[in-house]
Amino acid sequence: MYDYLSGKLVYKGPTHVVLDVGGIGYHIVISLNTYEQIKADEHCKLYISFQVREDSHTLYGFYEEGERRLFLHLLSVSGIGANTARMILSSITPTEIQNAIIQGNVDLIQRIKGIGPKSAQRMILELQDKLRKEGPDTLINVPRNQTVLDEALSALVMLGFVKIKAEKVLQSIYMADNTINVENLIKQALKKL
Repeated sequence: MYDYLSGKLVYKGPTHVVLDVGGIGYHIVISLNTYEQIKADEHCKLYISFQVREDSHTLYGFYEEGERRLFLHLLSVSGIGANTARMILSSITPTEIQNAIIQGNVDLIQRIKGIGPKSAQRMILELQDKLRKEGPDTLINVPRNQTVLDEALSALVMLGFVKIKAEKVLQSIYMADNTINVENLIKQALKKL
């Protein structure tokens, strides 16, 4: 529903911020990682995850899109809710979390408050393959000026294709016709993958 909110930073605290967007104040829950990255600037842009429960509608904000993607991955693990996912992101950096899951480092994940041995093992079991497929740079912000190849690769990775394999196929198609648009490049790649 919401991709990001950009507006005047009215309040900044370690657990939430208030953004004034067009005269409306949005209460946005954040992780400590995001808190540390938000400068005392007057203007702020946060990537949003809107979580609806029986008793609440909550906006979770992230300074980087990669942190939001990791948050959504964490939510997909059974037994991990939005507050636990935020606690995980507040305890260690998103890159450390991703590396711990990929490498199966149960001890590091267990050190996070509220995560026991079973939850840590479940996180690794359910997310290890997903995060491996996305590659180590999944937490890096997508560049604003993407090339045709970058956009096509992002789309294929989001569809679940292995990044390295998709990259090779896209390169071969692009070498044959470097005037191809993103849509046709993706269509041709899908036929070959």
